[in-house]
Amino acid sequence: MLDSMRLLSQCMLFSGLSEEQLAELYGITSKRCCRRGAVIFREAEAGIGFYIIASGKVKVFKTSPEGKEQILHIFGPGEPIGEVPVFHGQPYPANAAALSEAELYFFPRQRFVALLEKNSSLALNMLAVLAMRLRRFATQIEHLTLREVPGRLAMYLLYMAREQKNMQQVALDIPKGQLASLLGTSPETLSRIFQKMSEEGLIQVEGKRILLLDPEALAER
Repeated sequence: MLDSMRLLSQCMLFSGLSEEQLAELYGITSKRCCRRGAVIFREAEAGIGFYIIASGKVKVFKTSPEGKEQILHIFGPGEPIGEVPVFHGQPYPANAAALSEAELYFFPRQRFVALLEKNSSLALNMLAVLAMRLRRFATQIEHLTLREVPGRLAMYLLYMAREQKNMQQVALDIPKGQLASLLGTSPETLSRIFQKMSEEGLIQVEGKRILLLDPEALAER
C-alpha cells in the first residue's frame, strides 16, 4: 500500500495532496495487470473510469474505417489515461492498449467524482492535467497538419531530447513501427527519412539510440 500511495503522490494529478487524501484515493482504486497488446478500453465504450499507469507504456489511438491505426500519444508511469469521460460521462473518445506488460490503477468514475466534489485541490489538479493534454494535442495536430514527415520526426526527436534532458542524444522507447504510426507515416517512409537525415549529418542512428549531431538544423526542418 505504501508503494502504491508513493506512486500516486508522484503523479501530477495528485501532487500536493495530504497522506489522508491519498489514502482516500487509494481506497477507491483497483489494480489491473495487462499483457503486451491487451486492450484497456475501446473507443465508444462507456467511460466508467480512468487509469493511472503504474508501470509499462500505453498507447492511445484511433482506427480508421479501413483499419489504419493513428497513435495519438504514448503514456508512461505516473500518467493518467481515459480521464476525459470523468467530467461529462460520455464514452471513451479513443482506444487504449498496452505497448508492454503494464500495471494500472483503475479509478471508477462515480466514486472519483464524489472525491472531486469535496476536494478543491484534486479538482484543480485535474484541470491542470487536462489543460496540459490540450496543449500537447494542439502541438501534435500542428505537427501532423503543417509539417511534412521529416519535420514531424525532427520535432519528435527534439521533444524527446528535452523530456530526457539530453540534447545530444535520444533513447527511443518505442519500436520504430509505433513511432511511424505516431508521426502519421509508414515504417518504410520513416526508415528512408532516418537514412536521409543520417546522410545529411543531422543524426546518427545506433539502434534505439539516436545521436543528435545538429539540433539547430533539426529545429529548422
